[in-house]
Amino acid sequence: QVQLAESGGGLVQPGDSLRLSCTPSGRTFETSNMGWFRQSPGKEREFLGVSYWITGVIYTANISPAVKGRFSISRDARTKIMYLQMNSLKTEDTAIYYCAVWRGGTYQSSSSYDYWGRGTQVTVSS
Repeated sequence: QVQLAESGGGLVQPGDSLRLSCTPSGRTFETSNMGWFRQSPGKEREFLGVSYWITGVIYTANISPAVKGRFSISRDARTKIMYLQMNSLKTEDTAIYYCAVWRGGTYQSSSSYDYWGRGTQVTVSS
């Protein structure tokens, strides 16, 4: 089994930055490929970005156009923690942020992911 724990959320003002963490435990060898999603009330879960491992090099795949230029993903090769750096936050970024393990297939689709964490709340408000 794999367990994922998101952390780092909170209440911030527009224009602020936050860095979220996704910490894997359990069968961490299954967590080479992971992604970030978010979900706002009444909306579907939205893909933000994915980080995957190719031939020994951690590689960050496409970031969603909706957040590209403001959000970025990084991984710690030793701990396998995945980070989501969020800059220039907007009120519309308010959501619960989740990480999950990508098992293959369409990486933008939440149905391609397993082992979802419980999420961390990000609220952007003045």
